[in-house]
Formats: sequence, structure tokens, C-alpha cells
Amino acid sequence: MCADGTRASRRRAILAPVATVRRPGRKLLAFDRRLGVRFVAGADEAGRGSLAGPLVTAGVLLDYERLHDHAVRPLALLNDSKQVDPAGREQLFRAVVSCATRISVRVIPPAAIDRDGLHRSNLRGLREALAGLCPPAEACLVDGFRLGPLAPEHQAVVDGDTKSAAIAAASIVAKVVRDRTMRRLDAVFPRYDFASHVGYITPGHSAIVRRIGPSAIHRRSFEARCYAELEDEAAVAAARA
Repeated sequence: MCADGTRASRRRAILAPVATVRRPGRKLLAFDRRLGVRFVAGADEAGRGSLAGPLVTAGVLLDYERLHDHAVRPLALLNDSKQVDPAGREQLFRAVVSCATRISVRVIPPAAIDRDGLHRSNLRGLREALAGLCPPAEACLVDGFRLGPLAPEHQAVVDGDTKSAAIAAASIVAKVVRDRTMRRLDAVFPRYDFASHVGYITPGHSAIVRRIGPSAIHRRSFEARCYAELEDEAAVAAARA
């Protein structure tokens, strides 16, 4: 009876459906291929909502005449950077670098964002990232934004990092470059724990700013609650003096 039970268990194991690995890159690549051109460029950014550190824009050019069979396999797991954990983003970054025909990156420092405004800085960075790929780009895709007449001819794709391989690849490059930058800046400004929150607003980050004030790489033009609370505390201290 025990032997029969073991054989039955083996049969169930053989007949059980095998879990398939989700490969979102296939859908993203198919979107770009439907454009019917050889060279597709995508642009995206990372750090737009960050309180500290640079804004990073990236452009990635994919050659769809070359991306077949083994050449395209590294992009099978390509996805929007927000849907991938840090280790996965690093892996996909290497895949994009190995598959892309050209990559263009712009790093916009906090001082420029404070001077020109976030939106203008972002549009300029995306324009420059795309311009670095043209020519030979035949189709240029941007995640969500129209970039104005100074940009190469392009198409704004709403939620493009979940639809287009070129845009998703750009989102991975921008995010990894920015996170690596913030980890390096953590050594320059060790009191702010940038390696943990990479400049975004978190309760811990806000508490540090309230306690010791903003650093040289904080965006002072942002209307952050921790800035207002810091000013309120300074006003109270001045009134007591």
C-alpha cells in the first residue's frame, strides 16, 4: 500500500502543471516591433519626486533588426523599474547595456532643478537624452510627456514604461544610475542615510532634515513638510531668544 501511494504521488507530480516564468519583456518588445521600424528609442526619468539628489533622464536605442533569438533573450524579463526589486534592476541594467545599440544619460543636479523648476528640468533632460540617440532613431517614445518643438519628433506614451521595451529599458537605466549616485553621495553626506532612501521622502529622511537641516544636495525649492516644520521650529527658537 505504501508503494502504491508513492507511485500515485509520483504520477501526480508528473501531471501537475509546471509553473511558468513570467516574461513581461515579450509584450514590451512586441509593442515596439509593431511600430514597423528598425531603430526605436525610448526615454524615461528617475528621481522626479525625490527631495534630495539629482534628476536622471535616460534614453535607450534598440535595433530591432538585430534583436532576434539569443541576442534578445536577456530582455525577456524586462519590466518597468518600479515593478522590479533593486537586485533585479541591476541584472536588467546589465541586460540593457548588452542589448542596446546606444544609451544616453543626463544627470540634472539639485541646483539646476531649484533654478529652472522640476518640470522644465525634466523636459530638458528627456529632450537631451533623446537627442543623443538621433540619428539613427526612427521612432522616439517618451513615458507620458510631450517634450515640445525643440525635441526630436516623438510620441508620448501614457504608462509607457509598462508598454514599450525601449521606454522600460530607459527607466531601468535611469533608476540604476540614480540609485548608484545616491549610494556614492551617502559617503559624502553620511548623516542623511541616502543609501537607504536614495533621497525620497520617508519618515526617517524627514526626521533627519528636521533635526539637522537640509544638505547641499537637497532641493530647496520643494514645498516639503519637513522644511516647513524646520522653519517653524526656527521661528519659535527666534521668538524665545
